Amino acid sequence: MNKTIETKPKKAKGVQYFTQETEDAIVRYNKSTNPLEKEKIYHRYIHYAFFKLTENIIHTFKFYYTEVENIEDLQHEVITFLLSKMHLYDQTKGAKAYSYFGTIAKRYLIISNTRNYKRRIDKAPVEGVEEDERHSYVIDETTASDPHQDKLSSFIDLYTEYCTENIFELFAKDEDAQIADAILELFRKRGDIDVFNKKALYIYIREQVDAKTPKITKIANQLYDIFKRNYIYYLEHGYVDFK
Repeated sequence: MNKTIETKPKKAKGVQYFTQETEDAIVRYNKSTNPLEKEKIYHRYIHYAFFKLTENIIHTFKFYYTEVENIEDLQHEVITFLLSKMHLYDQTKGAKAYSYFGTIAKRYLIISNTRNYKRRIDKAPVEGVEEDERHSYVIDETTASDPHQDKLSSFIDLYTEYCTENIFELFAKDEDAQIADAILELFRKRGDIDVFNKKALYIYIREQVDAKTPKITKIANQLYDIFKRNYIYYLEHGYVDFK
């Protein structure tokens, strides 16, 4: 006699939606070779945790630039991606499942949000912008034929990719990582920017994150230190070894 599989997610009490029980269920899911058992484990113990995890990340980081029609569809997209990566989780390596899948979800959403991000920059003045020319970027046609500029452009691509992939290791706090990603977006879109001074940079970032000028400057300085240290190495050796 066939038994009906329970598909209703098991909700955790209070805010503890991603518990040790969830992590243990993921381990059992990965060990199981029975499709029906895996489906039961997922729907009863894992799906609700993934649902709440993606919901919280989307709204905390305001990942609202999406190709789908609503946030629920975006959640489904991210949850499907997490499910496709679930077999990679290894509890013996010490990483907690909450942090592991939270990082995967954030990286997926950063890439998705970047791809779909379409916004014009407000020209309104910004008060309190610090006078630091390190945070001004001018790109003009004269650099196109400059071999040094070509080398710089190649490094920027590598630098941006490295920082994006490691953003949650470089910036432990979610707020700092969000500000850093907004700054990195300038590098990703530099080909479409003719002139981008520091005032416009701060406006751009404030459109994406709720952060004060000193905080933005602090994160910009950290990114600059990573850039400067590794660019010098790149010029000396001809390849990157980010540290």
